[in-house]
Amino acid sequence: MYTVTISPKFQVVIPKDVRNRLKLKPGQKLKILQLGDRMEFVPVKELKEMKGFLKGIDTNIQREKDRV
Repeated sequence: MYTVTISPKFQVVIPKDVRNRLKLKPGQKLKILQLGDRMEFVPVKELKEMKGFLKGIDTNIQREKDRV
């Protein structure tokens, strides 16, 4: 866990280790999710980057009759 400081301009620096592990790039967009009294930064990915991320998912589930 890292601690960062909010600047007078309300900016924060993402630690290098975190940037490297998440493969963040300069100019990349992040979504901010507010969950109660905390927030999460979620990287926005291009649709091209999402190709194949569900590979291997089990689609053999029992569906409701109106969802066939």
